[in-house]
Amino acid sequence: MVGIDQDSEALDYATGRLSAFGDFHPVQANYSEVISVLKTLGIPEIHGALLDLGVSSHQLNTPERGFSFQHDGPLDMRMNRQGAVSTATLINTASEEQLTRIFRDYGEEPAARRVASRITKERMVTPLTHTLQLAELVESVIPRRGRAHPATRIFQALRIAVNRELEVLTTGLEAFTSCLAPLGRLGVITFHSLEDRIVKTFLKSRAVEWIDRPEWPAARKNPDHLFKLLNNRPQVASESEQKSNPRSRSAKFRAVERLNNGHSKPTP
Repeated sequence: MVGIDQDSEALDYATGRLSAFGDFHPVQANYSEVISVLKTLGIPEIHGALLDLGVSSHQLNTPERGFSFQHDGPLDMRMNRQGAVSTATLINTASEEQLTRIFRDYGEEPAARRVASRITKERMVTPLTHTLQLAELVESVIPRRGRAHPATRIFQALRIAVNRELEVLTTGLEAFTSCLAPLGRLGVITFHSLEDRIVKTFLKSRAVEWIDRPEWPAARKNPDHLFKLLNNRPQVASESEQKSNPRSRSAKFRAVERLNNGHSKPTP
């Protein structure tokens, strides 16, 4: 079993949990780098893979990681703490237009421009460095309505931007597809609509045998037909699981099986 994660703390925890069950290889890397990881380990193909996307409970529950505004902590949000640009650096240096785009595209926040405008004004007086500082600023722009804190979408957007989550997702899916042996299975757990939309489109586009377009005289074989869908609709957590683990409410699980077509070797 190979475990790939950017977060060294996650790898330490997984090693403690899984090493008792057999040969476990923890590797600190982005999952999109799976081809090079397997090549280094001398593994030509895999028979199963599970991608658990997004932030972990450990990261959310550790204030010094800066992923949550439940407790005060530094605005960090880096999954790999040795690399990338922290949220504090991004939010204090990006232009108003860049912040607007991040909040709109990655957080689907209707008040993206108003929040970006307030941030650029406030940071001229005092740099934004802590989670509660940012959460309170957002709440001053977007009044609280209902259970969800108005800063939820803003924090999601910044986390996605800092870790380039959507940029590496398609690359990662393509990489795992190329490594998957015939009849091997790939499962993906998503936690928000943006990443689930990408996963759904990717898997379904490779699970259709024939494609047709209005301008074509007849349907054609899909050259990317590689998968069989194992669930037409995503599997979601049961009511009992959601009660015991509230964070599972937004989880969606999709799975496919690689067709036995022989094209399984990783690209060089």
